[in-house]
Amino acid sequence: MQLLRIPTAALVACAGLPAAFAQTSPTPPAAAASAPARPPAKPADAAKAQLDRVEVSGTASDESVRRASTASKIVIGREEIDRFGDSTVGEVLKRLPGVTTGGRPGRGGDIRMRGMGGGYTQILVNGERMPPGFSLDQLPPDQVERIEVLRAPTAEYGARAIAGTINIVLREALQKRVNDLRLQLTEERGKLRPNLGWTRNDKLGQTGTYNITLNATRNERIDDFNNTTTTHLPATGQDSTVVNQGDSNSANESLNLNARVQWREANGDSFSLQPFIVVNRSSGANVFDQTQSLCSSDPASQIRCLNYDHADTESRNRSTMARLHGQWQHRLGESTRLELRGAVGGMNAHGHSDREERLGGALFRTQDDTTDSHHGSWSLAAKLSHQMASEHSLVAGLEAEGQNLDQTRLTLQNGLPLPALQDFGDNLSASTRRYAYYAQDEWSVGKQWGFYAGLRGEAITTGSGSESNPVRNRSSVWTPLLHAVWKFDEKGRDQIRASLTRSYRSPNLQDMIARPSINSQYACPDNAPCGANVINDPDRMGNPDLKPEVARGLEIAYENYLSGGGIISVNAFYRRIQDLIRVEPQLETVSWASVPRWVARPRNIGDATTYGVELEAKFRLDQFVKDALPVNIRSNLSLFRSHVDQIPGPHNTLDQQPRGTANLGFDYRLRSLPLTLGGNMNYTPAYQIQQTELQLTDLDKKRVADAFALWTFNPSLGLRVSAANLAPLDYFTGSVITTDKAVITSRNGGPSYTQWQLRLEMKL
Repeated sequence: MQLLRIPTAALVACAGLPAAFAQTSPTPPAAAASAPARPPAKPADAAKAQLDRVEVSGTASDESVRRASTASKIVIGREEIDRFGDSTVGEVLKRLPGVTTGGRPGRGGDIRMRGMGGGYTQILVNGERMPPGFSLDQLPPDQVERIEVLRAPTAEYGARAIAGTINIVLREALQKRVNDLRLQLTEERGKLRPNLGWTRNDKLGQTGTYNITLNATRNERIDDFNNTTTTHLPATGQDSTVVNQGDSNSANESLNLNARVQWREANGDSFSLQPFIVVNRSSGANVFDQTQSLCSSDPASQIRCLNYDHADTESRNRSTMARLHGQWQHRLGESTRLELRGAVGGMNAHGHSDREERLGGALFRTQDDTTDSHHGSWSLAAKLSHQMASEHSLVAGLEAEGQNLDQTRLTLQNGLPLPALQDFGDNLSASTRRYAYYAQDEWSVGKQWGFYAGLRGEAITTGSGSESNPVRNRSSVWTPLLHAVWKFDEKGRDQIRASLTRSYRSPNLQDMIARPSINSQYACPDNAPCGANVINDPDRMGNPDLKPEVARGLEIAYENYLSGGGIISVNAFYRRIQDLIRVEPQLETVSWASVPRWVARPRNIGDATTYGVELEAKFRLDQFVKDALPVNIRSNLSLFRSHVDQIPGPHNTLDQQPRGTANLGFDYRLRSLPLTLGGNMNYTPAYQIQQTELQLTDLDKKRVADAFALWTFNPSLGLRVSAANLAPLDYFTGSVITTDKAVITSRNGGPSYTQWQLRLEMKL
């Protein structure tokens, strides 16, 4: 934010305001000549007539911040976040270049840049990672000040970002007074979802400002699902088909509170505190029926008889997350600044589920799961910045971060503990410690060249397990980073960016915890070891020996900033990944079974390459089409390619990476009415992935159309009507597993639905 202090008279003259707004109306020349001469003003009158000084504050546009950055950065501000009236941050992100989401259309899901899932995208909130279990779907857009998307890693934000970094900056304490209230009601399949949002910005004394954002919501939804699995035995020509059909009912209540208090001193120092609280309560009920066309009593057969034909599951979960972040900025001199940051947080979660399985109406098996977990975290950081006269900006920093997880899980089968899992214990403790050191130099050569060089080192130590299964893992990575930007002309609007980087992906804590999860389709008998299972219903277990993935990257981009606002850009990227992690099922001899069982674990399987191009165009239609309406157009097209060296083709791509994604959107404010209309089409084509040498998966296309209409009664009151996922499609995922004994084909999914929303926006 820039702060300008200018006399009122100069402001009026520069703005070209009508004379009626000036403190003294100008006198026509003729009248001035005939007017009697006025006596000289007395000193007191002169002091009274002295024009006061006013402060005018303004914020740089998203495009200007993006243009000024040496490293490639996309900035989405409040105006863009509010444009469609989205309910979650994920809905905002899905329209950005190269960003995709997992799950059914309209259901949100994990956020992926370049189509790369599974932790390749670094997600930060105020520059920090959130604890396990936190999802961006829990964060309402009302609490977000801006979204920063970095396509290539930087030393300051960290290099755990092979695909890129998305930094969510929560509401900041500003000088501008704001008191906004939003009442929202969403409908889907007859279920209503009320939402209340309130934001207040104001001053606190002479040197302080504060911000409070509160959001409360209740969500209810119903999902239908269908899972069909067919097992074909080439030796006998037999086919067995298992069909699961049912529905899932869920309800969620959440309360989000974000606040910031900031004090600024006359010498330039500042201090801020920012609490962040999220409270969630949820419940769910799943009911499904299971049928089988052919089965065998032979334990070694690939076709086994089902243990149940009907199952009911009820679950209840609650969690509370609280974090307190503090920041102090101190000027050591005219060009040197010290910044200290610290945060402490905790998350408590409790989950309980009851499952009943029946066969022919009779109760066959019950399973009762209770999980209590506590996650604690802390972080400390120090950053020293120095601005040199030679256009050099030097930054160096130290970071330390700790996370601890204590978890207790109790699983009862038919009222008794499972003996198969007693060796692993019910109590689990895990911890990570991360230390980082970085330095970066950003400098300009003339008015056309900008350079950035950084070096970051990180060391991560992870310990997990129970008393009988302790594990420990330590890894360290050094990441050199280079960025450059060249402007065709110092006054022009064209520029080229290039980046050469090294980044990595560290295994998450859950992937390293060596505690098994037994597949309920092939559950263990009471007081006895487990029997055999099949490859498409494996048990799951972590792998404490995982190594981090390391990638070398290259980015090249061309950007054209339009004179009337907007941008046209082309960005190409390349990543070469070593020690790729992928979840693979393998037949293992395990302690909880009397025979080998299929167990799916994350494993380092080899190397991979991915590359692609991202096209973006944001402009006003009348900039290119004569006499066209001033419609704002937002469009992007991203194309991805990848291959994993150790897996045979032709579909040996990175996990969950589609071939591309595209967005086309618009908004237009009518000239004759206080009405703004807008819409967006998001499309991701169907694609296939060779997961392993044995398994090929396929995913349906996604086509999500959104639209809104905003009627502005006056500057302080507006009514928005919007629809998400118009013309909904069914969405299914499937797989084909081919072994020497069987070919197993499965397809899982169901329909998606349209969400209608009514929102009243008030400025109090």
